[in-house]
Amino acid sequence: MRTRLLRLLRRPWTAAVAAVALVVSVLGAMPASGAAAAACRVDYAVDAWAGGYTARVRVTNLGPAVNDWRLTWTYAGDQQVTSAWNATVTQTGASVVAVDAGWNGALATGGTAEFGVQGTWRSADPLPDDFALNGSSCGGDGGTPPTTPPPTTTPPTTPPATTPPPSAECGDAVICSGFEDQAGPEPSGEWRFTAPDCQGTGTVAVDSAVSHGGGRSLRVDGRAGYCNHAFVAHAANLSSVGPVLYVRMWVRHTTALPTSHVTFVAMPDSAQGGRALRVGGQNGALQWNRESDDATLPAQSPAGVALSRPLPTDGWRCLRFAVDTSAGHLDTWLGDEQVPGLHADGVPTQDVDQQWLARGGAPRPTALRLGWESYATGDDTLRFDDVAVGSVPIGC
Repeated sequence: MRTRLLRLLRRPWTAAVAAVALVVSVLGAMPASGAAAAACRVDYAVDAWAGGYTARVRVTNLGPAVNDWRLTWTYAGDQQVTSAWNATVTQTGASVVAVDAGWNGALATGGTAEFGVQGTWRSADPLPDDFALNGSSCGGDGGTPPTTPPPTTTPPTTPPATTPPPSAECGDAVICSGFEDQAGPEPSGEWRFTAPDCQGTGTVAVDSAVSHGGGRSLRVDGRAGYCNHAFVAHAANLSSVGPVLYVRMWVRHTTALPTSHVTFVAMPDSAQGGRALRVGGQNGALQWNRESDDATLPAQSPAGVALSRPLPTDGWRCLRFAVDTSAGHLDTWLGDEQVPGLHADGVPTQDVDQQWLARGGAPRPTALRLGWESYATGDDTLRFDDVAVGSVPIGC
């Protein structure tokens, strides 16, 4: 016998979409004689809107203690996971696999772990089915309720407590800057110019003519050739942010990423003795680079580069990434797209993270620098705006 609790609640309609919150609890009840007890309980709370959704997933271990976990389920609609936090989530067809993030892998009997997913859907987004923990059924099927509430549903006085999409608001982020506090043309306050290795003709200025939000942005005129380094560094110490460090920024630039290596985000990394964990480009596409050994993510093979993405030059672009300082995982999003080549999950993959994982361990960024560093060819003019760094996902 199985019990299932389903509540369907409607939030007020906006001019374009309606947000629908669904909460389902899947629990194995007392098994009949000879029947296997459920291995887990799953609470799946989803916040859906036209074409998209996020879900907060809580898994409770009802069996023996485990040192790592793997939760699987099946979507009954055409949902497609695009990103996740506090777990590594992959999808093949309708089947989804969520694996612990390392730091949250141990589950005692009765212990719980929470993680979240964000995704898209086109025609239907019913609740998922077939939850299983480490291959053992959780004893429920999730149901397939309608994706819009019936006309008689009364909106609740207080919205249900669900996890929204990663908010564009900073919340309690350690860094939250739209550069609106910059009064003059030179970076000031918590942002200061720096040239970590050597200074040349590259420049940094506060731009009051072009911005993503508000009236100011940071402008970097990057110059080709080594020793033209030009960055601004934020004063915040990021050593205690985590265990997953989330970064969100809006970037606008004028020249396509070159074939040679360039960097526009550099984070001093205590795991490299202070050398930088870098985000930039090579072979025309975005890449991660580790200063201490020059390892790249993805590998700079044709197949690896094809799994990355260029940084478009036709306007502002939202760039987000997550650095797991415990397990060493990395994830990167350009807008709402998770870039497959900019993903390290601890399992070596040819042309993606095989070299990256073989050479180094988990990074521990301590600071944030924005600017331009070229090692051969590649002038560019970049602008940065609405920069945020914190311990929870920060959306676009």
